[in-house]
Amino acid sequence: MPILPTPPLPSRRAQALAADGSFAIPATIEQLLLVASIFWVLTANRPFLAAIVGERSLTAAGTWGLLLATAVLLVAIHFALLALLATRLTVKPLLALMIVATVIASHFMSAYGVLLDPTMLRNVLRTDFLEARELLSPALAVELALYALLPLLLLWRVRIAVRPPLRSCGARLLALLLAAVAMAGSLAVVYKPLSSLLRNHKEVRYLITPANYLWSLASVAASDARGVARTRAPIGLDAVAGPGVAKGDRPRFVVVVVGETARAANWGLNGYMRQTTPELARLDVINFSRVASCGTNTDASLPCMFAPVGRRSYDAERINGSESLLHVLARAGVGVQWRDNQSGCKGVCDGLPSESVATMNPPGFCDGGRCLDGGLLHGLDERLRRARGSNLIVLHQLGNHGPSYFRRHPPAFARFQPECTNDDLSQCSPEQIVNAYDNALLYTDHVLASLINILQARAGEVDSALIYVSDHGESLGEGGLYLHGVPYAIAPTVQKEVPMLMWFSDGFRRSAAIDAACLQRRAAAPASHDHLFHTLLTLLDVRTSLYEADWDLLQGCRSPELAAG
Repeated sequence: MPILPTPPLPSRRAQALAADGSFAIPATIEQLLLVASIFWVLTANRPFLAAIVGERSLTAAGTWGLLLATAVLLVAIHFALLALLATRLTVKPLLALMIVATVIASHFMSAYGVLLDPTMLRNVLRTDFLEARELLSPALAVELALYALLPLLLLWRVRIAVRPPLRSCGARLLALLLAAVAMAGSLAVVYKPLSSLLRNHKEVRYLITPANYLWSLASVAASDARGVARTRAPIGLDAVAGPGVAKGDRPRFVVVVVGETARAANWGLNGYMRQTTPELARLDVINFSRVASCGTNTDASLPCMFAPVGRRSYDAERINGSESLLHVLARAGVGVQWRDNQSGCKGVCDGLPSESVATMNPPGFCDGGRCLDGGLLHGLDERLRRARGSNLIVLHQLGNHGPSYFRRHPPAFARFQPECTNDDLSQCSPEQIVNAYDNALLYTDHVLASLINILQARAGEVDSALIYVSDHGESLGEGGLYLHGVPYAIAPTVQKEVPMLMWFSDGFRRSAAIDAACLQRRAAAPASHDHLFHTLLTLLDVRTSLYEADWDLLQGCRSPELAAG
């Protein structure tokens, strides 16, 4: 059989012609990756370069040398990362996806002051369509047009050069070697200022784009893969109902309302300059004015606040890999229910009864799949009427979820004017943003007061208690920051200090032997999410070795007989 000659590789001139006869841009994979890396360093890394420069004068020759060496280092890093992933078949889809993703990442980092660390990226990945839709803005569309559309058009015209396998491998290895040399050389120049900056401000490394979201995405994927591979570790296997439950002749019903993005600084009961809690102020509530959250985002705070050890010994992997307080209570015979008006319980209620307001679709509260928090109270009176034994229901609010604060309340609660009615906060003044945020707090005040009225109406039949606490705070433009999610170590106070209050029916106070005056005094002292787990064990009279008296807000404010029982 005759051996056919190997057809010659097409010439670069032939490669420059697209299939339709129009002009194409011939390039090797390495050339394409180098151009992309340079483009991203110039367009998406200005915050990082500004952090490197710091207070140095731009007129000094050394400053420009530092900038150039840093830029070379960033180009080499991105080139090396991409060169490890890209092939002739994947390079264009990979770059196309990253072009769009990098513009979006840069926009939100610039607009809201967020850092794309693994925690923030986990939040991004768990954002539902309705949340994502509110973050779309004309400003983002403009940036996509400027920094993504033209690069995508050019990328579409690129024709990747075809090379023999051995030659292609050799070229890739040589390119990686040159990138390593460039990294080493530039790092020698910038090592001292860079190491000092990263040692004192570790968060700055998450300004390097797109390496930040690539690293964070890999970190989240690895963590989730480990989580899928194991079941949640059981906790509180010794949990049993206490003696108060056995001798109680009336149902005990505790409601925990988990607020969303409410910050202590704007909470009327805390002495804010305007009254954002007028209805609660008229009720017999116990307000805790100095409460610290466990995290600065829902994904971190929610599991943490229902864990036996929270911020004081924070271990995200341990918390997310274990059962929650709800599982412990259910094991002791407490009737547990999770009702959600947001993005889920983050594993806190896995395997336990749960429902969503959107699925219930109570009349007058839902529109387009998004519901007002008043819907959380739908059917609650009937549930109280049918209550038996000990019960806990958790109501997870949409609360002050931004940036669309104006969507979190009915029109009747738009009392502070002018109010920002734009999903893009950059289109509103600081006054308008704060007004919209405070109006949403007014509605939370109304929902909580309405809930207390429902509980009070059944006080002759059911002993009831309410705890409200927000999951984290919010930035409203202070220091150029908006929304939340800044790494906890560097997060501003407004993202970490949250409102919290308690209310008890007269019957609950008597049955649980709560000294309200004592608790009122305790409420002026510092508290945190770490107290919730142990306080709820007491309120629902559940005994377990997990209980720590020092973290029980009721410790010292109950009758000695029952506390020792």
